[in-house]
Amino acid sequence: MDVSHVAYFLAACVLLTLMPGPDILFVIMQSISQGRKAGIATALGLCSGVTVHTLAAALGISAIIAQSAALFHALKVAGACYLLYLAWQAVREGHSALTAEAVPQLPLPELYKRGILMNVLNPKVSLFFLAFLPQFVTPGAGSAAMQMIVLGLLFMLQAIVIFTIVAVFAGSLGRKLFDNPRIGRYVNLAKAGLFAFIGIRLVLPEE
Repeated sequence: MDVSHVAYFLAACVLLTLMPGPDILFVIMQSISQGRKAGIATALGLCSGVTVHTLAAALGISAIIAQSAALFHALKVAGACYLLYLAWQAVREGHSALTAEAVPQLPLPELYKRGILMNVLNPKVSLFFLAFLPQFVTPGAGSAAMQMIVLGLLFMLQAIVIFTIVAVFAGSLGRKLFDNPRIGRYVNLAKAGLFAFIGIRLVLPEE
């Protein structure tokens, strides 16, 4: 694969990763409410899910999902239900005022798992990789499937770097917010609202 071609791909990846979307908002809210380590664990889970979508696109599984309305809808409903469950959990956590020291900490493996599930259960991500990766496959440069896997891994690596930076800054912001009890009371409720919005948006028909 040509170096300039890969550089162009990475530039597109960075722009897409920085765009406001469910994944980066998920990392921001988890970092604010649980701290930077929680945000990084969530980011690693989200990025691990990228490998699943990459393999699905490379092996043609994403194309099968795209052609099956029932399967596509089932995945969307499953993803929406999981996000609504996370919203309910956040509401339960947000009834009382919190300080930075009193924030209940979820185990990092649990947050990692949440990130994976949120990413994998979003079929729109599968369709994105199915449409995005082939545009950067170089004819005559080897197996198209292998090129897509390499491109998917590059996407994952740059997303890890960006999400980690975002988690660090958002975690610092969260500590400042929790220093004000009146604001700290509503952080988890804001997180619940975000999860619910993303979940409902996932199953709404496209305009």
